[in-house]
Amino acid sequence: MAKARITVVQRAIYRDLADRYINKTRYPKGFDACPLWKDGQTFEVEGSPTKPADFPCDWAWTDIHRDVAMILFGANPPWMARAGVAVSCCRDGLRPVSFLIERAEE
Repeated sequence: MAKARITVVQRAIYRDLADRYINKTRYPKGFDACPLWKDGQTFEVEGSPTKPADFPCDWAWTDIHRDVAMILFGANPPWMARAGVAVSCCRDGLRPVSFLIERAEE
């Protein structure tokens, strides 16, 4: 059965955009990179591209789901240096999170 590992590889914050566009009444001190994740945090998916129970963000899952499925089902993005690997991210415009998706060899 196919397996994939999802690893949080980078959490970013675009301070210039956040400072310009966030609701300063609700967030008077601004905000930092997404607090739901830790760099290096990993998740496992086996068989079908179903969101892991401990994956903390439905929005991020929706954004990376297609790439998880692609890797699980054997695709190899031609722009990646290694087969069975993709880099995907959530599309939070102020504080995106990048994920490394790797097919686990049986």
